[in-house]
Amino acid sequence: GNSELPTAVNITWSSINFKTILQWQPKPSGYFYTVEIHGQTSNTKKKCILTAETECDVTDALRNVTETYTAHILSVMTMEMDNFEEPPYAVSEKFTPYNQTLLGKPEIKNYTQKGSKLNVVFQDPLTPYKFPNGSFQSIRDFFHHDLEYKLYYWKDQSSGKKDATTKSHTLEVSVDSTKNYCFYIQGIIPSRRENRNGQESVVLCTSVGRNILDEYGAEVFIIIAVIAIAVVTLAVVLTVILCKRKKAKATREMK
Repeated sequence: GNSELPTAVNITWSSINFKTILQWQPKPSGYFYTVEIHGQTSNTKKKCILTAETECDVTDALRNVTETYTAHILSVMTMEMDNFEEPPYAVSEKFTPYNQTLLGKPEIKNYTQKGSKLNVVFQDPLTPYKFPNGSFQSIRDFFHHDLEYKLYYWKDQSSGKKDATTKSHTLEVSVDSTKNYCFYIQGIIPSRRENRNGQESVVLCTSVGRNILDEYGAEVFIIIAVIAIAVVTLAVVLTVILCKRKKAKATREMK
C-alpha cells in the first residue's frame, strides 16, 4: 500500500517578490506527489496534484502573505487516490512570505547628474499577485512603510562607497560636479532579522564630460610624450645626417 512509498526529503522554499516555489527530493519512480499547503487560518489547498516533478509553484496558495504556512508533500499511487488510507507525507519547515520572501532587483528608470546633484528614479519590483483590474501589485503594495531603498554610489574608478536611503521612488545626492559616478539600488526591510537586504540592481555610471586624463590616466600621456620625443629626436638626427651628406657631396663636387 501507500505506507511503503518513500517520502520527500530536502524540502526547501524559494521565494522572490512573493513568487514561491517549493522544491524537494527524490524524483519519484512508480508513484507521484501531491502538495498540500496548510495555513494557520486558511483552508488547506492542494497544488501539483499527482505530479512526477520535484518542485511546485505554490504562489497562489500563499496569497495572505502575513500568514505562516507549512507544506505537506504526499507520496501517492494514482490507483489509490480514492482509498481512505492516509498516504505517507513529509512536512516542510514553516514559511511566512512577508518575513521570508527575498526582495528582487529594483529597476532604475532614469538618472541624471546635473551640477553637483545626482538624481535617480527607480521602480518597485512587481509580484505575481494582481489588483482586481489585472495590473500587477508591487512589493510596496504589501510592505508599505516597512520597505526602504538604499542607493550606493561612488566616484568612477574609486572604491569609496557612500549611501543614501529613501522610502520613495527617487533619490537625490550631492556629488562632485566634475566627476562621474557609478551607483546601484537595493531594497531593504529594516524590521527583518533575516533577508533584510534585497537583490542589487544593475550598476550604472554617469558620463559628465570625461576628459582624456580621467579616461585613460597619466600613463597614456607619458607614452605619447615618449613617442613624440622619439619622433622629434629621429627627425633631428635624420636632418643632421642629411645635412652632413649634402655638405660632403658639395665638398666632393668642389674638388
